[in-house]
Amino acid sequence: MTTYPLLSIITFLPIVAALIMAVFLRGNDAAAASNARWLALVATVATFAVSCLVLAGFDPQNTGFQFVEDQPWIMGLRYKLGVDGISILFVMLTTFLMPLVILSTWEVTDRTKDYMIAFLVLEGLMIGVFVALDLVLFYLFFEAGLIPMFLIIGIWGGKDRIYAAFKFFLYTFLGSVLMLVAMVSMYNMAGTTDIPTLMGFDFPSTPIPVFGTTLLGGTQMLLFLAFFASFAVKMPMWPVHTWLPDAHVQAPTAASVLLAAVLLKMGGYGFLRFSLPMFPEASAIAQPAVFWLSAIAIVYTSLVALAQSDMKKLIAYSSVAHMGYVTLGTFAANQVGVEGAIFQMLSHGFVSGALFLLVGVIYDRMHTREIDAYGGLVNRMPIYALIFMFFTMANVGLPGTSGFVGEFLTLLGVFQVNTWVALVATTGVILSAAYALWLYRRVTLGALVKESLRTITDMTPRERWIFVPLIAMTLLLGVYPRAVTDITGPAVAALVHDYHASLPAAPATTDVAAAPAASH
Repeated sequence: MTTYPLLSIITFLPIVAALIMAVFLRGNDAAAASNARWLALVATVATFAVSCLVLAGFDPQNTGFQFVEDQPWIMGLRYKLGVDGISILFVMLTTFLMPLVILSTWEVTDRTKDYMIAFLVLEGLMIGVFVALDLVLFYLFFEAGLIPMFLIIGIWGGKDRIYAAFKFFLYTFLGSVLMLVAMVSMYNMAGTTDIPTLMGFDFPSTPIPVFGTTLLGGTQMLLFLAFFASFAVKMPMWPVHTWLPDAHVQAPTAASVLLAAVLLKMGGYGFLRFSLPMFPEASAIAQPAVFWLSAIAIVYTSLVALAQSDMKKLIAYSSVAHMGYVTLGTFAANQVGVEGAIFQMLSHGFVSGALFLLVGVIYDRMHTREIDAYGGLVNRMPIYALIFMFFTMANVGLPGTSGFVGEFLTLLGVFQVNTWVALVATTGVILSAAYALWLYRRVTLGALVKESLRTITDMTPRERWIFVPLIAMTLLLGVYPRAVTDITGPAVAALVHDYHASLPAAPATTDVAAAPAASH
């Protein structure tokens, strides 16, 4: 294992590039804009290259944290970074997508340098969330990431961008306030902010009286709920999902890609890193409620997606539905369910990112996202129609694509715990086919009857090449899911084992059927 601080490099390389851009790139002419684009592209590609070195040196059989950097920081806190089999793939997802995001913004001419700076800073903060091994460090990265996204939506968004930006910021920030209070409480109890240490700490779970009733899970449940409030808004779970469609509709295309592909995954990652290992009894008690909230989200938001007239809003509601599978698989708390949840998050990152990019392609040409404004695009844009069909099928969960593997594993994991929830959630597969195929038919198929579309041009070479890596990953994970499960498997097995071993009156086993009962 290398002694170089690779995790610090991939975390701060984009931020350093942003600082260089801010200090040394002057002017607002075309040459300055071009320099900003190329510097951002080089920085993101370099970051991806370094992250590949981390992946190449990673040992999946080692279930602990690797590439650990641990140095004194401030006021007794420590600067501690590391990755395990769960977090490393989220780092790779982030660094993989960023060069494609930068390429998709190549035509942006409004304050190009500032635009690139915001995205570079956002990349560094997103990576920091996945590698932080200290509570305070995690919280700083988790919350600081709101700032560049707030600015991107508020400055470069649509006509209602200010409303959407403030709604995004307030929802996600207020959800995290309780998490900060819980972190302070955890430090007082455990005497440390070290995440690996806290994962093995036994937080009190004795029932306590609260407002005249008995709170099962006690202090542990209070801590769980505080973290749950933050992660549920971030994903987002129903019914705290309403900020997401507004943010997506008003955000520029590149921001929508990162919002769906990476930022939402921070909520799912938080459940895996904090909720299950630190608050196992509370997680087991909350399991039925999380199950039904997730099942409702899958069905409800799928039905809402069917009623949308804006393409971005339809895909946004689709994202809420797909994140419902993630929470189902996570709180199934068995090997196949948790692996399915991780797989679903990675798959959704590629597929949803591609779908938002596809919307951006025709928006750049027609400056509208209204579904009724299109129709018959296959006659003028055959390559676009082909790529759109591929990712529509992946979004539906067609076998051979990554979308199928993620949904199948999560549903299989949930079925082992609660067959009724699995049955309700499975209807989401049918509904996703309904809204996805409905969107595809109305946008691309049929005769080209609208005069405004008769001169529309197909995708440029730059636009086509952006989709090549996304298609490759969607197919690779669809036909060879072991590319993910071989890395996540040992870490997930350790997580599931420790989770059930922590439940009272339950032996260290992977039989999750008895876990909820044992927690009561």
